[in-house]
Amino acid sequence: MDQNRVVAVSELSELLKNLLEDSFPDLTVEGEVSNWRPAPSGHVYFTLKDRDAMLQAVMFKGKAMRLNFRPSDGMLVRAHGSLSLYAARGQYQLIVDSMQAAGEGDIRAALEERKRKLSAEGLFDPDRKLPIPPFPARVAVITSPTGAALRDILNVLARRAPHLRITILPSTVQGDDAPASLIRQLQTANRFALGDVIILGRGGGSLEDLLAFSDEAVVRAVADSDIPVISAVGHETDWSLCDFAADLRAPTPSAAAELVSESSTDILERLEVARETLSTMLRSRLERARLALSSFSADGLSMRLQRVMMPGRQRYDEARDSLESAMKERMLQGSHRLGTAHAVLCASDPMAILNRGFSVVRVRGSTAAVRDASTLQPGMNIDIQFSRGTAAASVQEVQS
Repeated sequence: MDQNRVVAVSELSELLKNLLEDSFPDLTVEGEVSNWRPAPSGHVYFTLKDRDAMLQAVMFKGKAMRLNFRPSDGMLVRAHGSLSLYAARGQYQLIVDSMQAAGEGDIRAALEERKRKLSAEGLFDPDRKLPIPPFPARVAVITSPTGAALRDILNVLARRAPHLRITILPSTVQGDDAPASLIRQLQTANRFALGDVIILGRGGGSLEDLLAFSDEAVVRAVADSDIPVISAVGHETDWSLCDFAADLRAPTPSAAAELVSESSTDILERLEVARETLSTMLRSRLERARLALSSFSADGLSMRLQRVMMPGRQRYDEARDSLESAMKERMLQGSHRLGTAHAVLCASDPMAILNRGFSVVRVRGSTAAVRDASTLQPGMNIDIQFSRGTAAASVQEVQS
């Protein structure tokens, strides 16, 4: 650029904007979220910072809606996007198109790979899943004995179905010992048939906190359970591989408790509605039957029978008349064709021709009739056939 050339501020901003966008079209920045500000428009404005610097960032509505976690101030994240310049403020910023909590990317990739592997083995197939009993008498709960999840489950069951027998199988739900503990309690519940259904779960937490419920051995134990398993891990937005292997996934532990505990009040209300519906249907059907029977009498039944049979009889008579007429027509046509054929045969009969005075000449020893006199010679012996009888002769003279 010519150093003596004078440029406008907007022109310079445009040049810098193009330079930034061309130079940094695709990059991932790791930093701590600060000043997270969702706007009414749905766009999100925030700052990424580390110990020595800060970077303004924006995530537009369409991309922000796809986030699978809730960023908050102080959270370490990895933001992917491109650099641009906001000309109105002369400020460069990161246009973010995707973001994940720092450290979770590798974990998610490993979980997705494990999910594909187990799915290929058929562990998540719907055909493997067992039905959840609608009215279980016993429920086995595998969770931490000190967690909020157990308190939520017990509160819901006590309120909705106090008659249920609950067996608590305490387990570690986080850390290195958690997978073995969960598997042991699943096997115990199955070995001693401790419930008609199993609730396996815990409260919410980070992706690392929930890793025990995505352990391959735990997932296989859930899939192999002879007792139906409800997976209730974390909050509604959380997930684990046990959710896919379980016979049913509940968004929260409280929701799992509601799924296995039909409220006695709800049952009584449904029974009352069913009783009223059945009673109304029976009364209606009885009334229709009474009205229908009241119109029946011997004469009436006979008349109705005649009305039912009359169309069939009419169709029978019409078909019979039509068949007779067709047969007579076919017989007349056949008789006519037979007479015509007889006349033709009679006219073609050689004997009939002979009866009119004609005769047939054959050279003796031949069956062919003589049609041309030039084929004969004097002295030949010939046979002459008449209408009645034959005569032997010899040729005296031939005239063509």
